[in-house]
Amino acid sequence: MEWGIPKDFGAMSYEEAEAFLLELPKHTSKNNLEDTKRFLKVLGSPEESCHILHVAGTNGKGSVCAYLSSLLREAGCRTGMFTSPHLVEMRERFCVDGEMITEERFLWGLRRVMEHLGEARQAVGRQDYHPTFFELLFLMGMVVFHAEKVEYLVLETGLGGRLDATNAVEHPVLTLITEIGMDHMAYLGNTITEIAEEKAGIIKAGVPVVFCDKRKEASDVIRKRAQILENRAVAVGKKDYVYRKLTNKSIDFSMQYRYYDYIRLSLATTAFYQMENAAVAVRGMEELQRVSADRRITSMTAGQVRSALAKTVWEGRMEEVLPGIFVDGAHNEDGIRAFTQSVKADGCKGRRILVFSAVADKDIREMTAILRDGGLFGMAAVVGIHDKRAAETKRLRELLMLGGNIGEVMLFAGMEEALPELRKRKKEDDFIYMVGSLYLIGEVKALLRRRTDD
Repeated sequence: MEWGIPKDFGAMSYEEAEAFLLELPKHTSKNNLEDTKRFLKVLGSPEESCHILHVAGTNGKGSVCAYLSSLLREAGCRTGMFTSPHLVEMRERFCVDGEMITEERFLWGLRRVMEHLGEARQAVGRQDYHPTFFELLFLMGMVVFHAEKVEYLVLETGLGGRLDATNAVEHPVLTLITEIGMDHMAYLGNTITEIAEEKAGIIKAGVPVVFCDKRKEASDVIRKRAQILENRAVAVGKKDYVYRKLTNKSIDFSMQYRYYDYIRLSLATTAFYQMENAAVAVRGMEELQRVSADRRITSMTAGQVRSALAKTVWEGRMEEVLPGIFVDGAHNEDGIRAFTQSVKADGCKGRRILVFSAVADKDIREMTAILRDGGLFGMAAVVGIHDKRAAETKRLRELLMLGGNIGEVMLFAGMEEALPELRKRKKEDDFIYMVGSLYLIGEVKALLRRRTDD
């Protein structure tokens, strides 16, 4: 199919724009990174108007982006953040000073890019050239953040790193790589080393890299890449932070910050894995302070760091959406393991009810085994999600029922059917956890939003 500007593009509503974007192919073998770079030049190289912090990894990217953005705002900087995927609507991917952009700005960005498609086709040398879904959103982000006069942009990669559309940015001020695990193997490789090589592709010569030092195979790849490029590489591991206590709403921990001794920090979450992500962001801020000439950045205090982290909320990560009902975006085996660590410490006085769904290209056997064999859940529900990649619900139910560790495992076509029934069964001291797919989390939040609006 030939993609171009719809005839009624100028009068398109936000909902129509979302529908148009969703019809675009997610990937195409014809497009490459050079095509994206050429399109950026056609648009006037908008990415060069701000300082970019480029973030890659398997788990924790969005959280690290959120913490970095909050730290930069606390320093007094006008900040942009580009993340993916969105949970309910596409505007969530574009934030300026912590707020998603307006529908009008979203439409403006889409028109601005699409109006230059003809020029981009000439620059690329292919009349059938069209950005993919993610490439177009990235290009939109660059023109929007330029128009919004963003000073610092926290930029999250999509699927990988080396060939990711965001890697068209040639001069970031800092790169960060979060935990690397087994995910998206069809695109990135079948071993941790292969996946790490793809993620490490965002590292640029002369640009420091801060990375999560969790798996030796991944860390070795990152250090080697940094060494070849003669870059400073800063590892962040468990030794860099000390857990102190968990309350029903927050986690207290401490870490050494720059020239200060250990400082006490608090996160507005009960997710243990967020200590690691916050530590990566703090180390990233330290590196930015080391290379920056911006007085607002270099003079940032421990008190500002403490305030920024305490204010940060990242939706869909051990988020309590209703009393005793939590959603968590864990969608691969490493994420599920991290999720269960937090569940173990939740202080639940009743029973825990699991709500699970997943897409078929994940390791659903391993994910269900972790959830099933941990002895944490007394009841479970498998729920269908509205995505063509969704795993078969009957198969997920069969896997959760193996061994009989979870009593009843119910089956629901969707959250519209599941949520009322689960709330009816939930007793005052029970906790409900919804996990396994960001699509599931998005559908939960969309359903709750609709009911609030009603």
